[in-house]
Amino acid sequence: MSTILVTGFQPFGGEKINPAWEAVRALPDTIAGANVVKLEIPVVFGSGADAVSAAIDHIDPDIVLCVGQAGGRAKITPEFVGINYRDARIPDNDGNQPHAEKIVEDGPDAYFATLPVRAMTEAMNEAGIPAAVSYTAGTYVCNDVMYSMLHALATKHPNTRGAFLHVPFATEQATKQPANTASLPIEVMTRGLEVALAAAVEHEVDTVGESLGTTH
Repeated sequence: MSTILVTGFQPFGGEKINPAWEAVRALPDTIAGANVVKLEIPVVFGSGADAVSAAIDHIDPDIVLCVGQAGGRAKITPEFVGINYRDARIPDNDGNQPHAEKIVEDGPDAYFATLPVRAMTEAMNEAGIPAAVSYTAGTYVCNDVMYSMLHALATKHPNTRGAFLHVPFATEQATKQPANTASLPIEVMTRGLEVALAAAVEHEVDTVGESLGTTH
């Protein structure tokens, strides 16, 4: 049986929950015939990435999907690319706030996701779950984890495929946000993750159909 490692972050930025972890921990233990291992990781530069890397070394999964929150987005967004850059608008949960730093000093400028993010997005939309490919994972801890995870796979685990995915605010978080703030119920996020992971298991190569690119 193949193995999927799925990670979600602890709360940050004054929030009481992080829907990324709430959605991850509600996933079934088996998806598309693959065993699912779930891991909560800290919102801390370096430490979050180290926790993912240690889990990959220990579990040796076939697929890794790291999940984070992007409050303000209206859809579930698989990320296409992670960049070798840290620039924090707010401190992380340990008070670190790096500016204009590389994540891996001698690493490449960017890594592309090695999971089929287009197929994952299409599968979610077909299931009635709003999703879109994103071409920026930001410069905060989410991108730090995405880039570091893909670097670890490229350098130590070439047979493991990986990607990052962002979820919006949970419905209960939106009660404290402006009236036009987008959100999704955590149950919908969990279902989206399950559908996306099933598509990742099914598709070794990403789909090439209607363009999912952006103009801005």
